[in-house]
Amino acid sequence: MKLTSLFPLLFLIPLLASCAEKKQVYIVYFGEHKGDKALHEIEEHHHSYLQSVKETEEEARASLLYSYKHSINGFAAELTPNEASRLEKLEEVVSVIESHPRKYETHTTRSWEFVGLDEEETDSDFPSQKYEVDDRFRVGRTFLRKAKHGDGIIVGVIDSGVWPESRSFSDKGMGPIPKSWKGICQTGVAFNSSHCNRKIIGARYYVKGYERAYGSFNVTANKDNLSPRDLDGHGSHTASTAVGRRVIGASALGGFAKGSASGGAPLARLAIYKACWAIPNEEKVGGNTCLEEDMLAAIDDAIADGVHVISISIGTSSPLPFSKDGIAIGALHAMKRNIVVVASAGNSGPKPGTLSNPAPWIITVGASTLDRAFVGGLVLGNGYTIKTESITALKMDKFAPLVYAANVVVPGIALNNTSQCLPNSLIPELVKGKVVLCLRGAGSRVGKGIEVKRAGGVGMILGNSLANGDQVTSDFHFVATALVTPAVVEKILNYIKTDKKPMAFIKPGETVYKHQPAPLVTVFSSRGPNVLDPNILKPDITAPGMNILAAWSGADAPTKMSIDTRVADYNIVSGTSMSCPHVSGAIALLKAIHPKWSSAAIRSALMTTAWMTNDEKKPIQDTNGLPASPFALGSGHFRPTKAADPGLVYDASYRSYLLYGCSVGLTNIDPTFKCPTKIPPGYNLNYPSIAIPNLNGTVIVKRIVTNVGSGNSTSTYLFNAKPPSGVSVKAVPNVLFFNRIGEKKGFQIVVKARKHKVMNATEKGQYQFGWFSWTDRDHVVRSPIAISLA
Repeated sequence: MKLTSLFPLLFLIPLLASCAEKKQVYIVYFGEHKGDKALHEIEEHHHSYLQSVKETEEEARASLLYSYKHSINGFAAELTPNEASRLEKLEEVVSVIESHPRKYETHTTRSWEFVGLDEEETDSDFPSQKYEVDDRFRVGRTFLRKAKHGDGIIVGVIDSGVWPESRSFSDKGMGPIPKSWKGICQTGVAFNSSHCNRKIIGARYYVKGYERAYGSFNVTANKDNLSPRDLDGHGSHTASTAVGRRVIGASALGGFAKGSASGGAPLARLAIYKACWAIPNEEKVGGNTCLEEDMLAAIDDAIADGVHVISISIGTSSPLPFSKDGIAIGALHAMKRNIVVVASAGNSGPKPGTLSNPAPWIITVGASTLDRAFVGGLVLGNGYTIKTESITALKMDKFAPLVYAANVVVPGIALNNTSQCLPNSLIPELVKGKVVLCLRGAGSRVGKGIEVKRAGGVGMILGNSLANGDQVTSDFHFVATALVTPAVVEKILNYIKTDKKPMAFIKPGETVYKHQPAPLVTVFSSRGPNVLDPNILKPDITAPGMNILAAWSGADAPTKMSIDTRVADYNIVSGTSMSCPHVSGAIALLKAIHPKWSSAAIRSALMTTAWMTNDEKKPIQDTNGLPASPFALGSGHFRPTKAADPGLVYDASYRSYLLYGCSVGLTNIDPTFKCPTKIPPGYNLNYPSIAIPNLNGTVIVKRIVTNVGSGNSTSTYLFNAKPPSGVSVKAVPNVLFFNRIGEKKGFQIVVKARKHKVMNATEKGQYQFGWFSWTDRDHVVRSPIAISLA
């Protein structure tokens, strides 16, 4: 009898375990729509899958967050791991993606002028920041006129929303909204239909995934509004960098970077997709969070709305497999509709292999510097004087005593944190009226200055660590601040140790132009190699991402710190988040000039015409002072005016990307396409660069170029190459003859390891770099090469 009574209990154990399983959001992805169902039928079809794993129909409907119905076939729902596993086993399911919050990090009056796109020949208000009117700027103005400043092109920005009152989003003088636009202006808290105009032609927000992850939305805890309004600043900054209107007299706090702020395509239209939100009860300095399912819904809507370019300054520090990456999946569907998707490489550099958004159908953008600097000064009591980076206008009246943070720290602070000026770590009695040397490491840069001020300090010297190198990022500090390199830190520490009464004086910063050398690759820009598929060389390109001035939210302080009560219409921010919209704006111009070019053709045009030299006509440098490799620089620093006439392009179709997907496990996406029995290697994707890991012997790489050259329809291109060390690189054929525009020519690149080279253990597996090019009388079509030897 006792034994019999156990059976019901044993039966209940699996059920109770299932109930106890923690539910979380998963995306169930089916690939491409077959096109045989109406929108309401698609949603019911998705419901049927949920009902197959849920107890009741009510539970199935309550679990659904999004039904992706336009281009992406799938849904996002709250499931247990067991339910997700059961769905993943179904033949028609391509993949099941666990929701991953993506935290973006800060991931322009000068930048567009720096790359040759200046709207006006003169600017009498700000003559000091102008170059001479040389041929480069005449070409740039011709390019802008030809592109109609981006008019007619719609750029979708997936980010934290928009501050519509900014002058950068004025629609004054703009024509009617393009007839191709199918989107909406979604209203919400502090955002109504009047906030959309002929510039901001659409706005939406996506919060279902965020609320499942963090609980019901609370305005106080979330410091945000349930609407497309941007209370963070990041979204407004990226949007205005890409397509903001020209605003004369823009500057940051203290008048820094004063000039005419403009996006790359100032007459292009803007569609806002807010999918990023503040983490509840956290300071915003570290960035916002963007949920996979919310971003995928935004991409699905953007495709249906009719955008031409999607700009995504969002990524992860460790890339996900393509089949589990919502941005990669959404971007592939966008690419099929000839929408160009641009994304940031990430801010986890200079460590190698940290690059985000590595899918080959995404244009992945790293960050480089401008020729503009914010220069202050530091004078020590022994007469040592050095120029420093600073964007604080705060002034010191006189020399003040100088102390090292580690010598004025409260007892009990961990030894490795004593120099960090962390909150409540300094002793006010030992800091009051003094300048404090703080080192980077733990804590935020701005937070260190706040701690110095709390303790009564009058100034801060912020020293870079060896990991950060000689590049410094400017911030709006709360005390007079000088930013110094590791070498200068050593000099200051030695002065403090050897002088009985060390003193220091910090000069306020000033904006300086034509600061050389520029560009440089930034220290924070994430590096290759591509850890998901080393056969694809990433990043693709770099663009300005250091100290970029652009529009800001009227509801957020420039430092993003709650203690900061200052308000700024424009703010200076750094990150690949800033370099990404530079390329998005350039693409809007290229789309206006070449509306029939594919996404791959535009990428190719940008990559093969990029700068490889700085303004001193020397190779662009990395943070170590050596020439930057393609893992840092990509194909080079973007040059929009040259990209309009690249000569040849490496095109790639949607089906060629599906074929590539077969080589990396991304299969069954499209019901009309099946992977062949013999799958070609990933390096044969028609990409404008070549990467071969672990070369042993000879590899033959296939490529096809399309003639898009201007002028004469006939042209002859000659092959040239600088092979990586230990490798020979030849083209078959090595001369290409074209008789008409649009003609395609195939060729093979024969890459061979030199047998006579004897490698030691450290050389094996290390990448070597080179390039090859096709050249006619008017064009140089250049591609980087990255090869490691087995």
